[in-house]
Amino acid sequence: MRPDPRNFVGYFVGCVCKRRREGGDPLADRRKSVKSVPTFREAATIVHAEYSKTWRNKKHAAQWIRTLETFAYPHVGNVPIDEIGTAETLAVLSPIWLKRPETARRVRQRIGTVFDWAKAYGHRTDENPIRSVSKGLPQQPRTERHHAALPYAELPDFLVELRDCNSGSSAALALEFLILTATRTNEVLRATWKEIDINEGLWTISEERMKAKREFRVPLSMRAIEVLHEASKSTDANGYVFSGRRDREPLSQMALLMLLKRMNKSFTTHGFRSTFRDWAAERTNFSREICESALAHVVKDKTAAAYLRTDQFAKRRKLMDAGATFAQTTSKAKVLKLGGGG
Repeated sequence: MRPDPRNFVGYFVGCVCKRRREGGDPLADRRKSVKSVPTFREAATIVHAEYSKTWRNKKHAAQWIRTLETFAYPHVGNVPIDEIGTAETLAVLSPIWLKRPETARRVRQRIGTVFDWAKAYGHRTDENPIRSVSKGLPQQPRTERHHAALPYAELPDFLVELRDCNSGSSAALALEFLILTATRTNEVLRATWKEIDINEGLWTISEERMKAKREFRVPLSMRAIEVLHEASKSTDANGYVFSGRRDREPLSQMALLMLLKRMNKSFTTHGFRSTFRDWAAERTNFSREICESALAHVVKDKTAAAYLRTDQFAKRRKLMDAGATFAQTTSKAKVLKLGGGG
């Protein structure tokens, strides 16, 4: 016998009314029964898997999910993504907001990314809690962190010490080359002989390896070329300029850090770019544009950048030659004011 439709409708309406009297939301229950809502942990895992395909830095990809595992999962890991609001997000961020401000900001950004993904896929309908969570957090103290740098006046003596203590080692040659070219650590460590033109005194770094994603030509001073000749004695002509212990692998960044540690130095390899910039500003007459260009810094003024169609290579070569001359002048010698090109 077929059930009476009128009885069925009455039964359904009765169930709905009963659910409402109990404080429930029949429509929300219906949506959950139709479509399963992932927990925050499940959503974050999916987001990480999808986004990491486009990340070139494996270390960043690992840190991305690790910060959520450490700080977010204990609070909201097993909570359905659509049940997490401002209060739950504050519970994640409050304990670390002032104690570990930089980490907290990264966690906030990554949680927000997971929420945005959830809304895009229909797992959330309300506003991203990250948008309003800042109202419940105190203002973080403003702190500027700079890479520890060697004062430029001490650079010549440091290079003498570097050569005396680590004569001919791959790490020492790489560090001196980094100093003489004012380039970044990864740019030096992953440099290949195919990028180097000894005869022209030119090192061309492809856009894929540059922070600004633009090809960069580095003029090489005579001393930089001497360093390359020394490095060529122990490396493969088709491989990396500064190779590590294993063939066909570049020297590791740790090798440079350990080198400085053995020399009892507290500054960083990246800090040598600041050393160079301070020297250029105080001891030369080269223009600010030339000095910034030598560091491969992007011109922030869009109008100026639109009209600047040259990489000012000739002027940068004069600057780098002057820098190499200064770096080879011991502190006991008279330091000349080098200028021109600006």
